[in-house]
Amino acid sequence: MAGAVAAAATESPNNGAALDAFAAEVAGCTRCVLAQTRTQVVFGSGSPAADLMFVGEAPGFHEDKQGVPFVGAAGALLGKLLAGIGLRREDVWVCNVLKCRPPGNRDPRPEEIEACESHLFRQIELIGPRVVATLGNFATKLLSGRPDGITRVHGAEQEVVLGGRRVVLYPIYHPAAALYTPRMLEVLSADFRRLPELLAREPAPVAPPPPLRPLEPMVAEPAVQLGLF
Repeated sequence: MAGAVAAAATESPNNGAALDAFAAEVAGCTRCVLAQTRTQVVFGSGSPAADLMFVGEAPGFHEDKQGVPFVGAAGALLGKLLAGIGLRREDVWVCNVLKCRPPGNRDPRPEEIEACESHLFRQIELIGPRVVATLGNFATKLLSGRPDGITRVHGAEQEVVLGGRRVVLYPIYHPAAALYTPRMLEVLSADFRRLPELLAREPAPVAPPPPLRPLEPMVAEPAVQLGLF
């Protein structure tokens, strides 16, 4: 797994500075009503040049208090799954679709996703991951642009263009769903074991736009004497 670690842990000072500046900008976001009830914005954490990015749904109670995504039991399981493929939290980037906690941990609302999604797309653009693993339904539907739920599409990678580059989108179950269900944990672990293979793939370049066709010279038509018709 050393190759996967090396691929996921190469950092660039430029990435880090740009991401820090963007985090400072997002910290004061008031685009939706969640700004009124949050403790703080939960921007994300990990390597600013990660090849592997995880995108969850929204911060929970502990994330809102600590300002770090995926803490508590779900975060511990995420760390354990990463260790199983030779990676650490510091090697990847972890964030959510929403940067603020919905009250009572309710589902994100469409208007909240719409208000916040540009923050996520900008993170993807700045970090430039090769693989984006979506955790659960909301992240999967947003980034795939399809209505299919996680039960149907988990473990089935697809190539999409995010942040102006082609990446492998890899839907998997949210770690919280596997905490108390042994069968779900088996499925999630199996999906995680494919991540080194996906990281080793060479993404196809984004196709350039087709060249503009040169304008054909206009040929003047002979004048018509309307009086003859």
